[in-house]
Amino acid sequence: MALPPQPLSVRKTLSAIPQPAVGAVRRPSSDVTAVQLPQGPLSPGRFPRRVPVRQILCLLPLLLVTVVAVQHRDVLVEGFGHLRSAEWPWLLAAAGATCLTWVAAAFTRQGAVVDRLPRRRLLATQFAAGSANHLLPTGLGAGAVNLRFMTVCGIPLARSSAALALYLLAESVTRVGLLLVLLVAFPDALRFGDLLPHGSTAPLLLTVGAVAVVAVTVLALVRRLRTTVLTFLRTALGELRSVHTRPCRALALWGGSLAFPSLQAAGLVLVGMSLGLPVPPVHMAVAYLAATVAVALVPTPGGLGSVEAALIVALVAAGAPAAVATAVVLAYRIITVWLPLVPGALTLGALVRLKVI
Repeated sequence: MALPPQPLSVRKTLSAIPQPAVGAVRRPSSDVTAVQLPQGPLSPGRFPRRVPVRQILCLLPLLLVTVVAVQHRDVLVEGFGHLRSAEWPWLLAAAGATCLTWVAAAFTRQGAVVDRLPRRRLLATQFAAGSANHLLPTGLGAGAVNLRFMTVCGIPLARSSAALALYLLAESVTRVGLLLVLLVAFPDALRFGDLLPHGSTAPLLLTVGAVAVVAVTVLALVRRLRTTVLTFLRTALGELRSVHTRPCRALALWGGSLAFPSLQAAGLVLVGMSLGLPVPPVHMAVAYLAATVAVALVPTPGGLGSVEAALIVALVAAGAPAAVATAVVLAYRIITVWLPLVPGALTLGALVRLKVI
């Protein structure tokens, strides 16, 4: 006899897992071992520490100033000795002319770009660039500082490089042009026979011609270099046209580039008058311009050494006694180079730390 079918048993429903209340902290289970992670700094043996690059860059200018000062300590001692016997009103005027050269450089830098640059930072950058220019080969230090400054201000690298080239072009054209105008007006200002040794004119011209031929040949043969140069020239010409469409920028560019060498020459004239140099002021200015044009291509830091020698030779060619000319040049370089060197290096370090450059 078959048994009646048994009813199926109902499965017991699972109870819901209780959820923690909002804001409650979940506690770990008692059978779970917690691992404590280190909260302090990581050991230097496992991960390398970050190198303080910016702090090193802030101290580097002061270190370079110390090295250069030690190398030229005899010049510094002799230059300060001559300053003690000079007439201070003329020296103060020379220091004022030196300060105005940074203003003229700031005007020229602003005139080389269409974009508006921050005025105070631009002026501080020119002061710092002057210090960098005396620590690195001529023109390289100031160019690097200003290139970095314009890049930080948001100007693309190609346009910043074009503005730098435009500045150098304007400054060179006005310096050489001012020298030629003064030589035409005062043809007896210099005796060129004393500036160049006898028979050295022909070898000098041959050397210049050979360098020009080599440069043209390299550009003609190396395609990549030729393409780079042509691209840069197109960018520079575009920047030049843009600048000259705005009269205020063109005036700042050419006015500042003319004022810069004029103020430098005025500084030498004032120092010469303070030490009683028996040379007319215009002749001293011509001697300064001729000496700086002559050493423009000498790759020494800030022209240290080469500028002094060229200035002494130029002043002697202008009719100054050698001893007095040496004293004037050393005193002039103390005012224009050595006294601003440490404050300029400090300013350069501060600008690096503040990320202005």
